[in-house]
Amino acid sequence: MEALAKIIHQTPASYLPTAFPAHYYGMPNGKIYLVFSRFYELAIGQTGIEFVFAEHGDYSYNYETGEIIPLPSVERKLQVFSEEVDHPNLRINIFTTKRNLQSYGQAQAYLNDEAMRMTAVSA
Repeated sequence: MEALAKIIHQTPASYLPTAFPAHYYGMPNGKIYLVFSRFYELAIGQTGIEFVFAEHGDYSYNYETGEIIPLPSVERKLQVFSEEVDHPNLRINIFTTKRNLQSYGQAQAYLNDEAMRMTAVSA
């Protein structure tokens, strides 16, 4: 079975500090990663777009069942729906930014490569 980043939720508007879409992915290591893009300044009066990759700090992910699981810091007893991964006061840990990507498709390909590395390490 080929390991891939599984899309959990995508939204055109989010609680993240960006005006661009955000995509949330379940990863084989049980974490939820999110990707969003934002402007950065190249030079005075010139901007570019970078893709930000972060780990979700409130939920984990059961890769086999597709279940979103609240971490102990989140009080929750009911099932978590995919839309709930995007919420106010979202705790994230940015682990990398990429300025050489041109689309969310390329960002997902990067996460797919990461997913392959995760499964290769655990095998």
